[in-house]
Amino acid sequence: MLLDPEERFAPKHTALLIIDMQKDFCLPGFGADRAGRDLSAANEAVPSIERLLAGARASGVTVAHIGFSTLPNNRSDSGPWLAQRRRSTASADDLCIAGSEGAQFIEPLAPLDTELVVSKHRYSAFTGTKLDLLLRARGIRSLIITGVSTNACVESTLRAGFELDYYIGVPPQAVGSWSEHLHKATLENVDHRFGVTHSVDQILGFWAAAFPNNPRTNR
Repeated sequence: MLLDPEERFAPKHTALLIIDMQKDFCLPGFGADRAGRDLSAANEAVPSIERLLAGARASGVTVAHIGFSTLPNNRSDSGPWLAQRRRSTASADDLCIAGSEGAQFIEPLAPLDTELVVSKHRYSAFTGTKLDLLLRARGIRSLIITGVSTNACVESTLRAGFELDYYIGVPPQAVGSWSEHLHKATLENVDHRFGVTHSVDQILGFWAAAFPNNPRTNR
């Protein structure tokens, strides 16, 4: 059991998950914006995720970029999934169509060739993917989960990760939702049941403590 925060989120067994930071979810003129979604929270999270990404790269934390993918002509959509998508707030059937520009990761958070990239067809990054296998192959025990949306893909992923016996951390500044109410509710639920909500500065501090002589981890 890892009770000390520095030990729990030590770089050697921690992964940074960056969820759905794609053009369709983050940029004006793309899918979610056209569907009427407020993108401000997603964009406000970008600088914090950038800081965590830089800190992860400097300290050897495993990085996994998780991207939502919809197959053309609804080939990845079940009846229940599609029915709910069509009544969801500011959503659409054609978000992140596989191979489209909208499915691309935004430039500030683009993956390196050495980093994991996982495509998913549902909210959770673990549903129907190889993410758990890839993390366990690297000896990962703890997850720092970032991205959008706090109450949907982030929450589904952290719940699944917890039940797969990963330690969970969700920095509030590095996640966002179109609903501030639902964003806060998810973070409160994390603290009650699923993990911790350490700040970006705290997490970077844990990683820096593992490499006290490396100036790149102290940003």
